[in-house]
Amino acid sequence: MFIPFFQSLRNARIPVTLREFLTLLEAMKKGIAGYDVEKFYYLARACLVKDERYLDRFDLVFQKAFEGLESIDLDLDDIPPEWLERIAERHFTREEIEAIQKRGGFEALLDELRQRLAEQDARHQGGSKWIGTLGTSPFGAYGYNPEGIRIGQDRSRHRRAVKVWDKREFRDFDDEVELGTRNLKIALRRLRKLVREGRDEELDLPGTIRATANNAGYLDLKMQRTRTNRIKVLLFLDVGGSMDDHVRQVEELFSAARSELEHLEHFYFHNCLYERVWRNNRARWDDTVPTFDLLRTYGEDYRVIFVGDASMGPYEITEPGGSVEHFNEESGATWMRRILAHWPKAIWLNPVPQAWWGHTYSIRQIDHLMEGRMHPLTIEGIDQGLRQLT
Repeated sequence: MFIPFFQSLRNARIPVTLREFLTLLEAMKKGIAGYDVEKFYYLARACLVKDERYLDRFDLVFQKAFEGLESIDLDLDDIPPEWLERIAERHFTREEIEAIQKRGGFEALLDELRQRLAEQDARHQGGSKWIGTLGTSPFGAYGYNPEGIRIGQDRSRHRRAVKVWDKREFRDFDDEVELGTRNLKIALRRLRKLVREGRDEELDLPGTIRATANNAGYLDLKMQRTRTNRIKVLLFLDVGGSMDDHVRQVEELFSAARSELEHLEHFYFHNCLYERVWRNNRARWDDTVPTFDLLRTYGEDYRVIFVGDASMGPYEITEPGGSVEHFNEESGATWMRRILAHWPKAIWLNPVPQAWWGHTYSIRQIDHLMEGRMHPLTIEGIDQGLRQLT
């Protein structure tokens, strides 16, 4: 694990010496960082980085090398780690996938998991019933089930889990992307309502010309209030999971929005909106914003733009507790209706090509909740959506 990390630092042109790397290993051997990833991060940075110019580069390499290794307190502490150890990764044929049946609903799935936790006393691999690996059971890792609970797997493979018992880390979207944003900026300029406000600080050139002419050629400067955009926007960005396929598109939109919209507030969510959102993905477990606070803080004059692929398990929208990452007391559909009742001027921009929408049930569900106000994340789609908002 540590040798590839050292090589990645060198490949990133961070001047790390072998002596510094051996110092880190010696410190680890003495247990200075223990099993805490955050302590290890600061220890590694202190040992390996001698110039603050390389701190950002080090952070990127560290995140990639040790992604997913943070500890998390799960409700499934009764599952011994050795039960979920992967020996080999299994790939299922199309015939095998088609032969595997769903278990009969969200509540039935959770009831069966409780029963397995009470009955199972050994590790299993390749089966169709117990918590394990490489099988067709709905519980475990590195197998396949069309409606399962993923436990102990580093990342998604088939994107079919209805619940995920892992702590996943997401990255904030870059709001300084320039390449390819010009057309998006032009499209976003439709979302403007310019009025003159504030103090007279801007030169009124036509007024100055008229006043000077009426004053027999003596210069008579006229000032006017600055024109500002009165449109205020809340931007909700889906992040992580299947949205990793669309990062570039969303970053271009986010960058253009930050440039063109004067009154813009942004928040992140995962798959569907629930009782809390967040501004920073690194602190999304510790520094969240209750959705009710947004309803109380931002007035009905705000426009709302959701950006997401709406690709998720149907239970995430329809069922309490259906979120893949936590237990939501109210369904995603309930929260979406609450949001749309408070901010009726809302649209959803979807990076998935519109021709594919009919093949994903959750996309049809979200489009229904949005009352047909879902648009593709294209120049034409953005233009259509902003016409609705204005």
